[in-house]
Order: sequence, then structure tokens, then C-alpha cells
Amino acid sequence: MSHPGDQDDLGARDTKHGGADQESTHASNCIIIVTMDRAAPARLAAWLDRAEILALDPPRLEALRDSLSAPDPPIWVGRWGTLVGFEAGPAHRRLVQFDRHGHLVAALRWSPDGELRWARCRTAAGAWIGVEPGVATHPGWGRSDQLWLLDGAEAWRPVEPLTVFRSLEWARLDHIPPLAEPGRLPHGAGSAVLNLVAALMKDQGVARVRYRGPFPSERLFTTLLECFRYDPRQTLPLERFVADGGLDWLPAPYESHRVAPWVTVSLRESIDTVTADGITFSRPDWQGVARREPRVVRVDGERVRCSFWILGGPLEDRLVLDQAGEVLEAPAAKEPEAAPAPLPPVWNTALADLIARESAAPLAAAIKEVLRDVAIEWGAVPDDLLRTWDRRIRLSGRLREAGQASLRGAAPGQERAEQALRFILEVARLLGPEIRTRAQALLEALPESEQRRRLEAAAAEPPPELDDALDESVGKLIALVARSA
Repeated sequence: MSHPGDQDDLGARDTKHGGADQESTHASNCIIIVTMDRAAPARLAAWLDRAEILALDPPRLEALRDSLSAPDPPIWVGRWGTLVGFEAGPAHRRLVQFDRHGHLVAALRWSPDGELRWARCRTAAGAWIGVEPGVATHPGWGRSDQLWLLDGAEAWRPVEPLTVFRSLEWARLDHIPPLAEPGRLPHGAGSAVLNLVAALMKDQGVARVRYRGPFPSERLFTTLLECFRYDPRQTLPLERFVADGGLDWLPAPYESHRVAPWVTVSLRESIDTVTADGITFSRPDWQGVARREPRVVRVDGERVRCSFWILGGPLEDRLVLDQAGEVLEAPAAKEPEAAPAPLPPVWNTALADLIARESAAPLAAAIKEVLRDVAIEWGAVPDDLLRTWDRRIRLSGRLREAGQASLRGAAPGQERAEQALRFILEVARLLGPEIRTRAQALLEALPESEQRRRLEAAAAEPPPELDDALDESVGKLIALVARSA
């Protein structure tokens, strides 16, 4: 999607700062063996012996394997067991990353002059995403790097172009680039690519960077929290970021470990996210920033639970892990089969108003178009809280049961109306990401002149005040839900 002002550079050009963060060199910062794990070189050597791994970059990976018996081999061992292999010799370029079970997480191939030829990384859901530098252009910022969906069975075999982002100098990273069409990426792909960028920044000793692109959004802010940390000296980080992007970010990549064929965990100090069968559970607090999550990672003593979360409490545990992310229990789904029950049309109208209020202004009209054309129903969703089709969305019947139980516990009148609104907001926030993605795609499909018209109209319209009266549709829905108790 092209926007007026895409060519504006909202990030700082000078992204490195002095101080302790800047003093570490590439070698001292990255080429380290944890002394408690002297078996790491042998494990990496065994993984490098696999034919499909050596095929990624035969000369460099053979040289890396041969260097692993040296007193100071070019590898890095993460706190949770990640193993990274670097090019042998003075260049120390990152070549491969494995999780603690020997699964390949990322690979990079470099040209003889030190420029990146391609990189590939695995999403938490198991898709392989490729980066091909400098082969595309974008009308807003020019030279761009191409993102591909890859055939993961081969070293480099693109099967589908996804989108582009502003080109990076991969050997000298100095900013976070804008992405053209986030909605075209598979689930978790944006996080995986940004995590690779953050890891390379750590390799290069980069202390601080800024986002250098248009429209710094709340959604981008929350995505960046997964692999960077905002400047802790900033007291209002979200407000500062969405104002003009002028927020420093410190690279803080996570480790990714596939702990079961259907489960991948990401960890830094502890577990951040868990993706099980393509569904991601997240911790609700990120560096002091609370995220409204219907699928949460929560600590329960020595265990970590992945739970569906509604109305301030757990609805059902989906997984139980140890603190390193290994699976201890996978409880069976509890939801019984039930015939789908359509929601009255007032739900669509009210949800459109509520989701639009918590979205970027240019999406408001598209959100209402999306919800006007989709049917919403209650029904069985055994493994999640919702299921989507092109023109139909099913909400788990467990949500309705939890909502009705909370309403029965509230006194008739004002208390019950407030509880009804709370339940409706939970549903709106559950649906929000899916509806915004569809609205974004709808907006991107419009002619560029119409996109620009909507953007300009949204910019000219003042945002709604917090104390504005609720829309009539929301009031009608509150009354309907309160009566259903």
C-alpha cells in the first residue's frame, strides 16, 4: 500500500550512541562459548555433518566444522541452548542458527565481498521465510529487499513472493526498516525476520536503532517489543513512538526452540511466546507494557501454562510447560460439539464501531465494510477461541458460556450493563486482529487515489473523545446481551 509521505525518513540517521552499550566489540559480544557447555562444539559439528545443512553454504560450513576443535571456536551458545555458528576467520559472519534440539532456525549466505546474498528463517509455525536483498523497488522508498515463502527442503528455493521492505545494508545495520504489506506475511513471519535483524545487530555491536519509515503504529510497537527493548529512559514509549517514530530501540533477540513437532517457544529471560498448532500464546506484560491477550502465557509456580483468557481469568489451559519451554502436559480440548448459532446483525454493527475505535483511523471505513459482509456465529472451536472462513467467523461457545456466567453474577441494572459491555469488549478485542487484517487488505486493493483520499480524510477528522457517548449500536447490543443472562 502506498501512502502520502512514505518517503519521509522518520528515524534518526545516527543510531549508535556512546556509553557502556557501545563498548563491546563483535568478537567479545558474540563469539563466546558458555564454559558450562563444553559439549556444544561437538553437537554443532554433528549437526553440520547433515547433508541438507552443508548444502546451505558448503565451503563456509565445512570450514566452520573444521574449526570447532580449536580452543576458541567461532560459535555462540544461548542461555536456553541456541547454537550459532559464525564464519571461521576474521569476518565472523553469522552462518547458521540451531535450537537446542538441533533444528535449523536460520541460515545466511554471504558473498565474497561481505554482502548478504540471501537469508532464511523459520517462523514459530514452521514456515520458511527468505530475504533476498536489493532485488525489488517500492514507490515510497525505492530500493527494497524481497521477502519470499521458501521450500524449506532446499537451501534456497523461493516458491511465492510475499512483500518487500526498505533495503538494509546487512553488514552494517543501522535502522529498522518499513514493510510494505504486512498482511501478506504468514503468521509469525514479521517477528521471525525482525528477530534475525536484531540478532545481526547484536553480532555487529549495534547498541541502539530507530524505526526509519512512515506511520509508526501501535501494532508495530508491540511487534518490536518481541525482539527489541525500548529505551528504558523513555517514560511514555508508545506515545513517543506513534508520534513520529522517535524512540530508541535496543536489540534484544529471542531464542526460538521447537520443543515438539507442533510447539515452538521463544525465550529471553523467560518464556515470551508459545506457538502450538499455529496458535500463539503471549505473556501479557512486555517491558512494563500491558498487551490485551486472549491467549496468554502465565507462570504457575515451577510451571508455565498456556491458557485461553477471558474476563480476567483462565478459560482453559492448552499446554503446560516447564520453565525452559519443554512440554509437560497437553490437556485435551474440552469444548463439546454444538450446532452453530448465528449472532444477530447488531453484533456486526457494534463490533465494527468498537474495533474501529481501537484501530488506525484510515481503517475505520474498511472495518465496517468487512463486518457488514461477514457472518458471525457461536459454535465449537476445540483448539482455539475463533475460527475464520472467507465470509464466516465462528466464536467459541465457551466464550458465550463464560459471558453468561459473568452476567448472572451481576446485579440487574447498571452492574449487569457494565458487565455486558465488558464481555462485548472482550469479543471485539478477540476479533480485532483478524478484522484489521482483512480491512488492511481491502484498503490495499483500492486504487491509489482512493487510498490517498481515505488517508487524507482520516487525518482531517479529529479522533473521538474518550467521553463521547457510546454509539447507538453498542447501546443496543449491551441491552440485548444484558437481557440474555
